[in-house]
Amino acid sequence: EVQLQASGGGLVQAGGSLRLSCAASGFIFDDYVIGWFRQAPGKDREGVSCISIRDGRTYYADSVEGRFTISSDNAKNMVYLQMNSLEPEDTAVYSCAATPSLTLRFNPNAWHLPKKFGYWGQGTLVTVSS
Repeated sequence: EVQLQASGGGLVQAGGSLRLSCAASGFIFDDYVIGWFRQAPGKDREGVSCISIRDGRTYYADSVEGRFTISSDNAKNMVYLQMNSLEPEDTAVYSCAATPSLTLRFNPNAWHLPKKFGYWGQGTLVTVSS
């Protein structure tokens, strides 16, 4: 059974940092892409970042480029999202998701589309105060 467990959310002041963690199990970790998505109140879910586990390629939304860093610990089946210089606009529920690497093989630029990811964990709330 595929399981994804996100954690690490909380309340932080603008300019602060948080690190989110995603624990994955139930599938061959190396064969997947793990993504972070977020959904703010009243807004659609949007892709934040993703990492291709086997080759380490990373992708970022323009809104977080340079502030967020995604990484993985393949020995522990963990993916992390280090979030620095947080802004009130980053406030949202953050979820991690997984999809087989083949799903994005011929169109990696589609990584930001939630429909490309078939497995989802529960979200963790990030609140950034001004």
